Amino acid sequence: MPAKSRFTRLDAFTKTVEDARIRTTSGGIVTIASLLIVMYLVWGEWSDYRRIAVHPELIVDKGRGEKMEIHLNISFPQIPCELLTLDVMDVSGEQQTGVKHGIQKVQLAAPNLGGMPIDVRSLDLHADEPASHLDPSYCGECYGPPAPSTASKPGCCQTCEEVREAYAAVSWAFGKGEGVEQCQREHYSEKLEAQRDQGCRIEGGFRVNKVVGNFHIAPGRSFSNGMMHVHDLNNYLDPSQGSHTFTHTIHHLRFGPQLPDDVTKRVGDKTLGWTNHHLNPLDNTDQRTDDAAFNYMYFLKVVSTSYYPLGWKSPISSADQGDSSDMVSIGQHGLGQDGSLETHQYSVTSHKRSLRGGSDSQEGHKERLHASGGIPGVFFSYDISPMKVINREERTKTFTGFLTGVCAVIGGTLTVAAAIDRAFYEGATRIKKLHQR
Repeated sequence: MPAKSRFTRLDAFTKTVEDARIRTTSGGIVTIASLLIVMYLVWGEWSDYRRIAVHPELIVDKGRGEKMEIHLNISFPQIPCELLTLDVMDVSGEQQTGVKHGIQKVQLAAPNLGGMPIDVRSLDLHADEPASHLDPSYCGECYGPPAPSTASKPGCCQTCEEVREAYAAVSWAFGKGEGVEQCQREHYSEKLEAQRDQGCRIEGGFRVNKVVGNFHIAPGRSFSNGMMHVHDLNNYLDPSQGSHTFTHTIHHLRFGPQLPDDVTKRVGDKTLGWTNHHLNPLDNTDQRTDDAAFNYMYFLKVVSTSYYPLGWKSPISSADQGDSSDMVSIGQHGLGQDGSLETHQYSVTSHKRSLRGGSDSQEGHKERLHASGGIPGVFFSYDISPMKVINREERTKTFTGFLTGVCAVIGGTLTVAAAIDRAFYEGATRIKKLHQR
């Protein structure tokens, strides 16, 4: 038997001769409509294939020895910059007192003068000039305590700032520097008086160990007294220095880098993925008080969060990233060159109390009592969650799924169109027969 005959018997698509085909107007309309529907549905399949969705995953955080960055922007309209100190400490025993690297203090005009930033050239309270007019053999007295290790001249206190550091090292209160020759020469008291009614904005970022810890902004230079962390509150509580309070506005507080704008635009309002829940809950928080001895505490639960772009593959291990974190400048930690992002989310609860103690009877809670004592200021205690959220970009459909969808669209649409055309044709034929009777 010829090969052609064998395949002919297997043909599942039988044909009709051209003379047996009937073309109708309704069939032409259904054909055009079905083609338009096929084009629309195929375009939808293509758009669905090209769409990128963010799929969250929850895993155990196995990172070790990692660092994280904290970025903040907080305004204190009723405290001058000279009285504010930023300290950081954690459970590993590491302490950062008087953090300056990566942090900028911006002096603000008095609230009754608008509270606007003052020219940055007038921000320096301590004259950092090398005092070239002094005799080269001059060795300033430290007035009791030994000279600090950071002194410009070993064993001497050449500036008012070095005397203050020496006092802080032995846990002595400093005050306005009365009787200190260096402070009188630099007019420290006069400059402090000029700032009395000013405010301050603390902005910038600093790096901490990724362990349980806290950072706080409190008045006066900090030092350790035995096992206690204390601050020199003399100038803060001095009535002659004006009425200072810890009224503050948290403009921004985040852990890790900010989500890029292009990612926000891509997935922000369309899915329940990244940006709908990656918010900084303390942003634009405003707290006001008239009590100088007042304490604000924020308790934060920090969750590590990663964002991996489409096609991302891990170039190095997380341990290698932790070892090289100190080599990255502030603000660049967690930003991968391949578009990946290592950051953190956090939740927060807050508490505030007067250091004088008492109850919350004014707020309708007589049964709620507060202990007295403590340091006025704004305290942030953070805890690290053992879980980690991974947000990974993925296509919602594979290319094979796209081809399958296109075939289903074409086959399904033409099948339905054929049934509709057949119904129209049969109906029209029966109506004609009825009219002919």
